[in-house]
Amino acid sequence: MLKNIMIHLDGGERSGVRLKIAADLAKSSNARLVGVFAQRAQAKHVGPNSDWPPESYAAAAQASRKAFELATTGLTSKWIDINRGGDSAILSLVSEKARYFDLVVMGQHDRDAEEFAVPDLIEEVLANSGRPVLIIPYVGEFTASFKHPLIAWNASRESAHALNDSITLIKGCDEAIILSFDSTIARAEESCREVSAQLGCHGILSRSEVMVIEEIGIMDMLLNNACDQGSDLLVMGAHSHMGFPFMSRGAGTRHILRTMVLPVLMSS
Repeated sequence: MLKNIMIHLDGGERSGVRLKIAADLAKSSNARLVGVFAQRAQAKHVGPNSDWPPESYAAAAQASRKAFELATTGLTSKWIDINRGGDSAILSLVSEKARYFDLVVMGQHDRDAEEFAVPDLIEEVLANSGRPVLIIPYVGEFTASFKHPLIAWNASRESAHALNDSITLIKGCDEAIILSFDSTIARAEESCREVSAQLGCHGILSRSEVMVIEEIGIMDMLLNNACDQGSDLLVMGAHSHMGFPFMSRGAGTRHILRTMVLPVLMSS
């Protein structure tokens, strides 16, 4: 069960969307919610007399704190300012902070918000925190109630972690779809039966589909399938090779992070 949730906040417009989702998750689980404010900024002067933090950063931080306090009324909560402007420091500090939580909520990188968004932050947290990350797209409206999750399964260590990490989020869903990717139908079907049994032990109804992959395009097929099924959450392992030699390790993760159109829970 989720009892300690971290959310990454910044000055972007989408901070409020993921904050509401994180707060709703915390309320439904009676969990602690910690907001970690971190965004890139540039001081006007460099050196011993640098004016840090710049006014724009301080104003964004103050607005973030007020919004967080309002959203977490009645919750056990804490707001933290990383108070760093350089990308490398933010990547390191946010990843380190994330290690102490059950779940980390983050927003998809928006290239139109480069003034504060830190590139590769999600990948850094996924690779180095050891924690599951729920990523909210930068376009669209979403909720914390996931009724039609799609589980991408390839029997890898990463997909096993994601499956286990998703159980608290999808318990009570209408139906989970297990989408297995393999080059052998019989092996994929057997694997799906095992996943279905695991979900069933937690009271989660599921059905399975098998997709035999023979060419590049597996991630696009996965996203297309999620849209066709009306899924409201994609569960998948991060930085997995997906079992196919033509896909380099992490290529699928990066593609999903760029093109995702629904919330994604990733674990590595």
